[in-house]
Amino acid sequence: MAYSVVIDAGHGGNDNGASYQGRNEKDDNLNLALAVGNILEQNGVNVYYTRTTDVYDTPFEKAVMGNNSGADFFVSLHRNSVPEDNTSSGVETLVFDDSGVKAEMARNINANLQALGFGNRGVIERPNLVVLRRTRIPSLLVETGFINNDSDNALFDEKFDEIANAIADGILETLNQNQENDSKLYRVQVGAYFNRNYANQLLSRLQSEGFPAFLTLEDGMYKVQVGTYEDIDNAVKMESRLRGEGYNTFITSR
Repeated sequence: MAYSVVIDAGHGGNDNGASYQGRNEKDDNLNLALAVGNILEQNGVNVYYTRTTDVYDTPFEKAVMGNNSGADFFVSLHRNSVPEDNTSSGVETLVFDDSGVKAEMARNINANLQALGFGNRGVIERPNLVVLRRTRIPSLLVETGFINNDSDNALFDEKFDEIANAIADGILETLNQNQENDSKLYRVQVGAYFNRNYANQLLSRLQSEGFPAFLTLEDGMYKVQVGTYEDIDNAVKMESRLRGEGYNTFITSR
């Protein structure tokens, strides 16, 4: 099974992210995203990028890109910052909730970066972040050191290639473990159309009713699906809810 991963370079365009002594987070993020994505591609992973140049999209738009990609995971790359320079250091990875395969991937990435010399600040729940809350696939946000810490910046620059490999290896390690465990992700499909307009109409209706619906393109058809679940019981509950609202559904896995 070939996995697909969305790599998101945080910020971009008129949004510099954090800045320190003329250094902009958006640039570090993009350089790292392209390097990590290239390594994943060389290892047979299908990679989607939210950006490959210095452009800006809102966090919500990035989440939509992730949902529409049909990918298996969403990984957002950032640098951290605090109000007072050189007072905090290390890596941390943010997740919506500390559970499932996304938390496993977060810990693998943190451990690999720690081995390069970064302090490991752990896996942190941040359910308020749009790119974690609005994505319907396992998602995480990696804070690769503090941009306003001189030691973290020196490590980031001196070991850039090793850092890119550490993040990619953390992702690949998790994908391999997931495949060995024959883990499946379940979704509830509500409709499939050759005409995208029809699919968009159903998508808008579901979203307006509060369902976590998204659109994926598979086998030349636009498929409207709801939720991504590691536990089939949760998919069954969502299917029951949708059928109660009058939708014709079935559960699909990948």
